[in-house]
Amino acid sequence: MARAIWKGAISFGLVHIPVSLVSATTSSGIDFDWLDERSMDPVGYKRINKTTGKEVAPEHIVKGIAYEKGRYVIISEEEIKAALPKATQTIDIFAFLDSADIPLLNIYKPYFLSPDRRGEKVYALLRETLISTGKVALAHVVVRTKQSLAALMPLEDALALIMLRWPSEVRGVDYLDLKDEVRKPELTKKELDMAKRLVEDMATGWEPGDYQNNFEEQIMALVDQKVEAGEIEAVETEEADEERQTADVVDLTELLKRSLGGKAKGKSGGSSKGGKRAKA
Repeated sequence: MARAIWKGAISFGLVHIPVSLVSATTSSGIDFDWLDERSMDPVGYKRINKTTGKEVAPEHIVKGIAYEKGRYVIISEEEIKAALPKATQTIDIFAFLDSADIPLLNIYKPYFLSPDRRGEKVYALLRETLISTGKVALAHVVVRTKQSLAALMPLEDALALIMLRWPSEVRGVDYLDLKDEVRKPELTKKELDMAKRLVEDMATGWEPGDYQNNFEEQIMALVDQKVEAGEIEAVETEEADEERQTADVVDLTELLKRSLGGKAKGKSGGSSKGGKRAKA
C-alpha cells in the first residue's frame, strides 16, 4: 500500500474531500554515506567557528539573517515558530484555470492524492469535473510547516497535486540579458528547413524504458559484485517513524448545493457562509 506523507482534505466551497498525499517520484541518485575507514563508523560533521576554528556547542548557536555585510539580525526559535504557517490539514482551492496558463518554470514537484475512507465518490466527482471543464485547481497547502502554492489536476484515474514555485522564486528570461543576435536572429529559409528536417528525423514518442541513469546502474552493478565477493561492512543505523494526522470526513451533496448557492448570494452583495470561490 502507498505510504502517505500527509493526511488532510481537499477543500472548495463547503466541500471537504479526505485524501492522503503520496509521493509521485522516487530517488534515483546514489546516496554515499561517509564512513571512518578504520572502524566503519558513520562520520558526521562538526559546527565550527569560522574565525577561531573551534567547535561550537549547540546551545551557543543562534540563527541570524545578514542585514548588511558583517551585520546580522538575530531571530529566536520562538520568533521563527510564530512566523511559520499553521498546518490546516486542508488543500484550499481558491481558483480554477487552464493548465497551459501555469508557466513551466513554476512546476516544482508532483504528488499523488489518494482518497481516504468515505471520500471515494466525491474524489471521483472532482476528477471528472476537472476533466469535463478542462481546468486545474489552484490551491494553498501547508505540509510540515511549509506553505506551498499547488495545482490540483486529473491524472488518469487519480488526482495529482503539483507543488509550484512561488512566482517570486522564478526569474524572467530577461535575467539572461540576451543579445539581439539571439532575440532577433537573421536566419535563412534554407537554415530553418534543414533544422526542421533534423527535428523530424529525430522525432519520437515518450518511451520511459529508453531513459535510464547509466551512472546509477554502473555503481549498483559494482555494489552487487562486491556483495558477491563478500566485501560488506556492517554499519548500524536507526530509523524514526513519523506521526500522521487524519482529517474529519464530511458528506458532499448538500455542501455542493450550499456552496453554489452561497456563491450566488455573494455576487449579489448578500452575506453567505459559503462565499468562497467554489466551482463544480
